[in-house]
Order: sequence, then structure tokens, then C-alpha cells
Amino acid sequence: MGLTIGLVLALLLAALSGLVRLPAAQHLRSLQDGRQASATLVAAGSGCFLGGCKVRFETKRRTVVANLPVGSGHGRSPAGTALTVQYREGDPQVVAAESDVRGSGADVAAVMFGSFSVLLRLMTAWGEVRVRR
Repeated sequence: MGLTIGLVLALLLAALSGLVRLPAAQHLRSLQDGRQASATLVAAGSGCFLGGCKVRFETKRRTVVANLPVGSGHGRSPAGTALTVQYREGDPQVVAAESDVRGSGADVAAVMFGSFSVLLRLMTAWGEVRVRR
């Protein structure tokens, strides 16, 4: 009974990972055709992974300060770091770092995290079966 519950929980965790991370990957891909701009990190640090990174850039003679999306890879970069961003032309608040848009890291992370949770539970179940024999 415990093995079944654990495996079901692992599968739910894998599904949840996909439900959260795959839309994020689609959002990043939607910015591939966006406008490019040179930007500066205004706020960085550990909060970047949770969507706390802010960048400042110029568009149409207007200065924009926008949040990078959740999961941005610039958490270790200090404030003041220069980077290239891509933004939606009609809404410059929708922005992502070019390195995040070009890579498929969000897709890979979704598959890796989901697969790892199921694999870990299967290994634990296999170990429990071996101990009981």
C-alpha cells in the first residue's frame, strides 16, 4: 500500500512540474521574435529564481524597468550587469533575457525534474522490495 501511495505521489509531482514549467517554456519561446534591447540588471540575487530580477532598458526613447520571468538564469549576476533582453513590442513589460529565450532550459528542467522524481521513487520502491525479501 505504501509503495503505491509513494509512486502515485511521485507521478503527481512529475505532472505538477510539467504543468508549471512547460507554460513557462512556451512563454519564453513566444519572445523569440521580440525586439532586442541592451539592458542592465537593476535588482539581482537569489530572488531572481522567483521572479525578483529587474532590468532597465530603453525603448522608443522611454526607460522601462521590468521583471525577468520566474526561473531566470541571472541570479548569480550582480546588479549593474549588462545583458541583452527581448521584449514584446506592444508591451515592453513582458521581457526575458536573450540567453533564457534562446535556450530550451525550461523544457529540459521540466522533463528532468519530473523524470527524477519518478525514478527516485521507483528506486526507493525497489529497495523496499529487496529488503522485504
